[in-house]
Amino acid sequence: MLELMVNGPEANQQWRREILPGEVIRIGRAPRSGWAVPWDLLISREHCEIELKGQSIGVKRLDAARNPVYFNEVDTREFNISAGQGFRIGQTMFQLVSVGLSDGLSASHLEEQSFGPDQLKLFKFQNAEERLDVLARLPEAISATRNDKELAQAAIKVMLDAMPHARAAACVRYPQNMTVEDEPLMMQWDSRDDDIGRFSPSRRLIAAAIERAEGILHIWQDTEDSNPAFTVTGNLDWAFCIPFKGDHSKGWALYVSGQFGAPGASAIGETDLKGDLRFTELICDLIGSIRQVKTLESQQAGLAQFFSPAVIEAVRTAGGEDILEPREADISILFCDVRGFSKKSEEAKDLRELLDRVSEALGVMTAGIIRYDGVIADFQGDAALGFWGWPGESEEGPIAACRAAVHIHQAFRRANSTPDNPLCGFSVGVGISHGRAIAGRIGTTEQIKVGAFGPVVNMGARLETMSKQLRASIVIDEVTAGYVQKLSDSDLRCRKLARVRPVGMKTDMTVFELLPPVAQDDTVSDETVTTYNKAVDAFISGDWANSMELLNRVPADDKTKEFLLDFATANNNQPPQDWAGVIHMTRK
Repeated sequence: MLELMVNGPEANQQWRREILPGEVIRIGRAPRSGWAVPWDLLISREHCEIELKGQSIGVKRLDAARNPVYFNEVDTREFNISAGQGFRIGQTMFQLVSVGLSDGLSASHLEEQSFGPDQLKLFKFQNAEERLDVLARLPEAISATRNDKELAQAAIKVMLDAMPHARAAACVRYPQNMTVEDEPLMMQWDSRDDDIGRFSPSRRLIAAAIERAEGILHIWQDTEDSNPAFTVTGNLDWAFCIPFKGDHSKGWALYVSGQFGAPGASAIGETDLKGDLRFTELICDLIGSIRQVKTLESQQAGLAQFFSPAVIEAVRTAGGEDILEPREADISILFCDVRGFSKKSEEAKDLRELLDRVSEALGVMTAGIIRYDGVIADFQGDAALGFWGWPGESEEGPIAACRAAVHIHQAFRRANSTPDNPLCGFSVGVGISHGRAIAGRIGTTEQIKVGAFGPVVNMGARLETMSKQLRASIVIDEVTAGYVQKLSDSDLRCRKLARVRPVGMKTDMTVFELLPPVAQDDTVSDETVTTYNKAVDAFISGDWANSMELLNRVPADDKTKEFLLDFATANNNQPPQDWAGVIHMTRK
């Protein structure tokens, strides 16, 4: 693996990236596509291109570049470099580095020592004060990491900061059941030497440490006739590897190599190395624990795509999935369906655009349900099902479902006032019912989901489809209406629509329309609500003449009244002889 190492004049001006076969990479201060070196004003916005050619890279200065590219400190327009070589632009150095693993052959004069976790705990930490200072900086470094590679790089920096006699360190990740022949799934590394051209940790040393789940130290004497198979470069004296512990970090390890008499560092002996092993084990434990937390957070974020926040929070606080077991509870059901989808799908020339618009509509529904702590149970095409009352009881009964419905309805209304909104041209129909049901984890052994089961669920679906015939946006059952009518702050209103018997049902029910407060929707005044309720009561009692007179007082643009007016017209404005106040619905 070949990497380009880039270093500017300041310590924080650096990066290192792998060069992949088949890529032509453009380098500049701010390239449209490529690798940016933003700190050096002597580098043009797009300065040069590099391309992998076997075990070297070709470098070509672009015509638009204002300043030279120096190879061996000579202005050169096009050249090739191999591992260990580099070039300069302005004040920034570019170096090609080869990263690989040694073949693991035995070395002359090699001493191998292995230490299990219990043995490592017997070693004393060396230079405790300095290393505590390094550890104090670890939380800040880790908090900025976004993925495993950045976390590994933070661990490596800690190792090099804490061990002045270490020349190079690496964090590797292998398959859980690795063999000596396996290539690492990830290898992040860093070196104290700016001029290092090849980095080759011992594959055999890493494999042995991971397989035996213990720390392994190699010490050798590098002589002219020795084979430095366990070295990073030919002038190193030692290397060790410590594997990570825990199921979430199997196959991970830290690898460190250096010199007993490293330039700029105090002389050390085996006691110091054993202290280094103990410190490295501590870092492995810390990083492993952090990875476990990050993995659990990632899993939880993944679950958020399938479960509502209310369900995830219940599982977290309850400490297990038993909370998901189905149980009987008072449940509020909300069915929500997009109006106008069928027509739009017939007219659509771009199905992808239509899908995006429907996804936007489902997003509005989902946001409304979650906003008021509801549980998303299902999506059916352009419809969504949410419910309340599980996993925790709903103190307000169906009021949260009602507020969610109004929130969704208002969002669609606002969208229709903006022509370029993706929801423009769509409206929404909502049905809300409240009653006893079983809710929880429902499904088969092969596949499960969180949902609700019972007649109240079917009723919610019927109310939603009934909203088309009643020409009302949000239709609720009598139980839900009772909760709304008890509200003292009037943030929700409702009006009676009719007494009906849905198709296929033997039970009559009074249905209501849910309305937002006048402050949010002045299309239906409180006076209109009072008049409408009187008209419906008169209609049910058989006083159709009075009902028609009251309905005619309702504003002409209130289309909801047309349901009763059309039924009366179909019966010559006279109640049928067997009239009991109930309209038998003819379709679902």
